[in-house]
Amino acid sequence: MDINTLRILTTLASFAIFIGIVVWAYSGRNRERFEEAAQLPFEQD
Repeated sequence: MDINTLRILTTLASFAIFIGIVVWAYSGRNRERFEEAAQLPFEQD
C-alpha cells in the first residue's frame, strides 16, 4: 500500500463521516431538540 492509497482511504473515510454527521443533524428525531436549543439565547430569565 503506497501513500496515495492511504490518502484516498483517508479522504473517503472523512467524506463518509461528514455525510453521517449531516444525516444525523437533519434527522427528524433531533429536530425538536435542536429547535429547543436554538431558542435558548432568546429565553428570559
